Amino acid sequence: MSGVQSGLPSPAAGAGGGDQSSERAVLVGVDLGVRARANRAGQAAARLAASSISEGLEPGGDAPSSGPENFPRTPGPSIQASASTALDADESMAEFRELVLSAGGQVAAEIMQRRARPDPATLIGAGKVEEIAGVAASTNADLVLFDHDLSPTQLRNLEAALPCRVLDRTQLILDIFARHARTREGQLQVELAQLEYMLPRLTGKGKAMSQLGGGIGTRGPGETKLETDRRRIQARIDHLKGELESVRSVRKQQRQRREAVPVPTVALVGYTNAGKSTLFNRLTGAQVLQSPRMFATLDPKLRAIELPSKRKILLSDTVGFIRNLPHTLVTSFRATLEEVAQAEVLLHIRDAASTYGEEQKAQVEKVLGELDSLAKPRIEVLNKIDLLDAHEREGLQEKQALLERHGAVGEVSVSARTGEGTDALLKAIDAALHSDPLVEAELRVPQHEGAALAAIEGGMIVHSREYEGNLVRLKVSGPASLIGRLRKFRVRRDSELTS
Repeated sequence: MSGVQSGLPSPAAGAGGGDQSSERAVLVGVDLGVRARANRAGQAAARLAASSISEGLEPGGDAPSSGPENFPRTPGPSIQASASTALDADESMAEFRELVLSAGGQVAAEIMQRRARPDPATLIGAGKVEEIAGVAASTNADLVLFDHDLSPTQLRNLEAALPCRVLDRTQLILDIFARHARTREGQLQVELAQLEYMLPRLTGKGKAMSQLGGGIGTRGPGETKLETDRRRIQARIDHLKGELESVRSVRKQQRQRREAVPVPTVALVGYTNAGKSTLFNRLTGAQVLQSPRMFATLDPKLRAIELPSKRKILLSDTVGFIRNLPHTLVTSFRATLEEVAQAEVLLHIRDAASTYGEEQKAQVEKVLGELDSLAKPRIEVLNKIDLLDAHEREGLQEKQALLERHGAVGEVSVSARTGEGTDALLKAIDAALHSDPLVEAELRVPQHEGAALAAIEGGMIVHSREYEGNLVRLKVSGPASLIGRLRKFRVRRDSELTS
């Protein structure tokens, strides 16, 4: 059985939204819990006002400038805390629109439904279904895309009421992954995720898949066909899991060979389209695909780079994360994402120009938690600073300086496109590595030991060099592993000899 496609055009149809072969889609945004959110906002505003009054402030006024170096006071239970980590309806629709364009679709119309709670039958209510049916018919839409997951019942009811195909958010993301998978491993992982998503929904796929009829003599064959489909899909899932387990075994062997030589791995993680592949190319000189479309990178890339200390590391580029990333994808891509779990340091690449960066950060940390990698050392890299104006860049620099003065974990600002800030990023990576720490040493090496001198020049920083007859006296700093291999040339200090 081949990979299940969600119904959007194939990669050959072109990834742009204006291609005539691309399918026309009506986008439906769903904003649930409107009343509850308004109530919480009112309660939070009241608590903030009460807190301000108790501190001698006017509600909404500025905090006093007292305190160490005017360190910004963190407000009480302000609504700003929750608003900063949640997309509003317009931002969510903008992200969904980018997903559709990445899938090769063309936006025919956009509709937003705001409800206090979801409708069990259709998610959006009967009245809005009629409105969408009219819009889809008038725009000659090929499909209706929901920025929300649909239950099998909701999907079946919507397909019966609308004049075209219906897809939910997860199906759309799976389709994008299917378009961008290039390697055999990536294709296996995508197909596994698609089949695991489809299996519990076989009874909810409407006329296109249901074999049940209403007439006499149809129920038996229908049930038999349905069970046959389920068994075939389950067998294919088991086969794919076996093949991916083989992939994991190969990766494990490759890691064991790498671990024989102490070269730490640093993994790039972040929200989709944050600029990870562009930064990877900038740091490594590689030519991996970099694209403004979401999920352009699915297969991990590994390249060696040299840090300012002359230590070597392996830099890994990984798949981007997104809000409400389907759990089946996280599970299926676990073999690929093991590079994240095995990395010593994570570089969390963030889009400095994004208007909802905190929500993106929260979503990335959520996925890292699923991978048991949330406790790993992380460096936050604010990318795309070339898109900020002078005022925004000045504010960013002041914030980072304030964090550093108070001992907080600092951020590194870079532009992967121009290269600005990459030197500071490499120094930050150098400082974050602990597996093979830098050691200062004094060495006396005979001049005829060419291999040792070459290793020193290639892998250490030489601070001073003096010649004593046939010996070269060097003060160096370098990886502890390399210093250890050259220990017979090391000059022991009196304090070391007596300890």
